[in-house]
Amino acid sequence: MNDPKPPSPARLPAGIWALGVVSLLMDVSSEMIHALLPLFMVGTLGMGVAEVGLLEGLAEATALVVKVFSGAISDWVGRRKPLAVLGYGLAAVTKPLFALATGPGLVVAARLLDRVGKGIRGAPRDALVADLAPPDRRGAAFGLRQALDTVGAFAGPLLAVGLMLLWAGNIRAVFAVAVLPAIACMAVLVLGVREPARTTAEAPRRNPLARASLQRLPRAFWRVVAVGAVFTLARFSEAFLVLRAADLGVAATWVPLVMVAMNAVYALGAYPAGKLADRVPHRLLLTWGLVVLVVADVVLAASAHWQGLLAGVALWGVHMALTQGLLSAMVAGAAPADLRGTAFGVFNLVSGVAMLIASGVAGLLWQALGPGWTFGAGAAFSVLAMAALAWGAGGASRAG
Repeated sequence: MNDPKPPSPARLPAGIWALGVVSLLMDVSSEMIHALLPLFMVGTLGMGVAEVGLLEGLAEATALVVKVFSGAISDWVGRRKPLAVLGYGLAAVTKPLFALATGPGLVVAARLLDRVGKGIRGAPRDALVADLAPPDRRGAAFGLRQALDTVGAFAGPLLAVGLMLLWAGNIRAVFAVAVLPAIACMAVLVLGVREPARTTAEAPRRNPLARASLQRLPRAFWRVVAVGAVFTLARFSEAFLVLRAADLGVAATWVPLVMVAMNAVYALGAYPAGKLADRVPHRLLLTWGLVVLVVADVVLAASAHWQGLLAGVALWGVHMALTQGLLSAMVAGAAPADLRGTAFGVFNLVSGVAMLIASGVAGLLWQALGPGWTFGAGAAFSVLAMAALAWGAGGASRAG
């Protein structure tokens, strides 16, 4: 590390806090848009729900595919921060496009470009968290970053609701304001994050995506990849939580509160769950996360009133808190230090394909058979994921 005094075991480095604040600010910006975007696409632009599901899956898959290459580049050049700056910067400059859109074409382009930015920054940023964190505190480090990220995901929709009330439902005006926290995010990243010195800086450069390099990724890492893919198949895009609220008759102004509720629970649980992941078997937390997701899907499928909707959304947030930071810590623990960027990229590529499939199927089921079938299918995939975890993830239970 560059710091002359390394952090105590009970304290996380300042750089991890700064990266958490960066994530918080960008999520405020992004979630101000995402909380209203499904309604904007369906209600204002006339897109179908199946098209929304396909776009959401494609957008997230695009980000996760790009992570493979950005992660590998960060390993090859031995630098993480420049790619993070590029990725966050691209996301920031795409925000005004949503406010300017008058048809599906510009929204699709803006959504995909925004996710390309996410893809460029994602794997290098996660590898940077792993580089900065003490090995025995990785669960807490990823939990903290995820918690701060999710505070932004909580604050963004809440701010969107306030502005919708203030401006009588003017969605385009809310989209325009979303550029401001994105600019603040860039300032914190450039000024507040210092990359640690790389101990492998003088080693000869090797292509991280070459066969010989990929063969250095251990079997424990590939088990984590398989587990992450099955988890993603069971958890489609959160856009369907927003659409479920509208389906139950929640007014457009209040629909963003769905994401507020989910992310509030997620933010409160992510850091404690991360600390817990440093102390208990990972497979136990993953299993409990899937159990909670099954219950959430069943509640959302059966709900006929907003009370049931909020209960299901809150349970969805508990599932996210238990599993998302944990999976990142498992990847960091299983991969060699000089291949962490590539490892996060590969992990997210496989998860991206699973997200595309899951969101596409969810949208088709919704349009053809109704929302109950969408969430029922999610519960079924979750049960299958539990079976797969019990069968094949024993060796990865302490991979992190």
